Amino acid sequence: MRFSRQWRLECARRGWRSAPVAASALAIGLVLAACGNVGSGGSSGSGGSNETFNAGATSVVNPSSHKGGTLTFALKNTPDSFDPGNTYYAWVIDMSRLWATPLTTYKSCPGACSNTLVPGIATGLGTSSDNGLTWTYHIKKGLKFSDGEPITAADVKYAVERTYDRSVLPLGPTYFPTLLQDPKYPGPYKDKHGTLSSVTTPNPHEIQFHLAKPFADFNYVVALPQTAPVPPGKDTGANYQKDPVSSGPYEFQSYQLNSKATLVPNPHWTPNEDPQARQLASKVVIELNVNANDVDNRLMAGDVDIDAYGAGVQAAARSRILSSPSLKKYADDGFSNRLWFIYLNTVVKPMNNVHCRRAVEYAASKKDLQTAQGGPIAGGPVASTVLLPNEAGYDKNLDPYQARTDPGGNLAKARQELAACGQPKGFTVGAAYRTDNPEEAAAATALKASLARVGITLDLHGYPTGTYYADFAGVPSYVHSHHLGIDFGGWTPDWPDGYGMLDDILNGNAIASAGNDNVSEVNNPQINSLLQDSASMSATPAQRAADYAKVDQIAMRQAYILPEVYAHELDYRNPATTNVYNSEAYGMYNYAVMGVSNGSGS
Repeated sequence: MRFSRQWRLECARRGWRSAPVAASALAIGLVLAACGNVGSGGSSGSGGSNETFNAGATSVVNPSSHKGGTLTFALKNTPDSFDPGNTYYAWVIDMSRLWATPLTTYKSCPGACSNTLVPGIATGLGTSSDNGLTWTYHIKKGLKFSDGEPITAADVKYAVERTYDRSVLPLGPTYFPTLLQDPKYPGPYKDKHGTLSSVTTPNPHEIQFHLAKPFADFNYVVALPQTAPVPPGKDTGANYQKDPVSSGPYEFQSYQLNSKATLVPNPHWTPNEDPQARQLASKVVIELNVNANDVDNRLMAGDVDIDAYGAGVQAAARSRILSSPSLKKYADDGFSNRLWFIYLNTVVKPMNNVHCRRAVEYAASKKDLQTAQGGPIAGGPVASTVLLPNEAGYDKNLDPYQARTDPGGNLAKARQELAACGQPKGFTVGAAYRTDNPEEAAAATALKASLARVGITLDLHGYPTGTYYADFAGVPSYVHSHHLGIDFGGWTPDWPDGYGMLDDILNGNAIASAGNDNVSEVNNPQINSLLQDSASMSATPAQRAADYAKVDQIAMRQAYILPEVYAHELDYRNPATTNVYNSEAYGMYNYAVMGVSNGSGS
């Protein structure tokens, strides 16, 4: 997912990651206590508050089932889309569970426990047959949309069908066209009388997906919001994001595009429909395009409950929070399940030459990039791989450009690579970044300065977050015409394994005409083959880890990605917010279960 914390303690045994060799008894006790289903449990009332620094990393802070009040989110930019079939930003996927319930979802509990897959609108996880080519799901009976109409398997099928038309919905994942049997299906907007033959609905409560090749992670694919049901008669295409019909605990009361969204309880939703979500607040407000420092100040003043973007407070707020015990106890800090990095495009000249890309890798000051992202504590440690340190296949010794041993850059080797690529005096190339992301803007400026030391001139192009992938960095034709050979990005795994981390940013079949996340436009046959092999139903965990490691090695040695930091962040939670904790599955706080204490709200 475009763009958390990893506490691999005892309940990680229920997910994908292993526990560390040593952990304090206190920390283990906190996690074990929190591994229960917060979505269907929790204490009654606002008692049991445990507001202490970093408590939200391992436990539920201020657990409560109190109803009432207004829960207010704010963020420094805008969504790509509130349409569940047309989004790929991590914070929107997290937030969308308030109004869109997919076939499967993740368990609502802190830390690594949250990596556990559980049913969403399906009665259970999918079952595979036909040697892994068919996956079958059964839809819970009695479910209704927010308008009172029943939810059926046909609504889930239509939700998948509409994502095929990238000219209308360009921003979501591309797994269905690449995995299912009919990748050329044009979508329901262009073919109103056709149907997606690779998805069948034998009855109103059963749906089957027919794959071109076996794919072991398919239960994770359907956990993405693209399988949240959409009633065909209510679909307005590109405008559906303004008022999506809800299958979750809340529905849209109003939405001023890119300004403010207000959600109210869905009257047709009941808690047994999705035990991983809750309907506590009387109103949920999402304020958009708020100045980043204003978001932080309003958080600390109690006017806002949570920063929806989920990437931490700004430098001024960090200093204030960490120096004030009265503020620090409402903050959480630690490793975030995210990589901040830079795409090095393989098509734009001269970046299509591997030696020019390697010159950028060597010349970049990773120390300055780290500082721009917030420093070693709030920004994170310097990264040298695409895989995250907690993922199978990660190799701490993979560091081909001495990012960690020589973080200031190796200018001599950069000049050697420039000579090898036929550009001994350097070259000029465009670079894209998001202007409303202060850390990314600072990183772009830092990279420009460090590359200038060897004669590489960056022509910086800033764009808004909300349309960054829809209209600019995610549109290959735009990247080519504007000579954007260097493009900033960030990534949270689509699901908790190496495939979820690597596929959409490095697999050739993921390249799309818009909403493209393989911005480097990598189409390496060896990487494509390794990713395909890793997804085999017969592949063992060890084989999969080996495949992910090889992909990482190739990606780094071919200089497709310039890693910046394994992200850390400092998040602040309004003391009035209840049921606050980090969900590793979404890389930030779990927005689906929050409420506000005493019914007062922010």
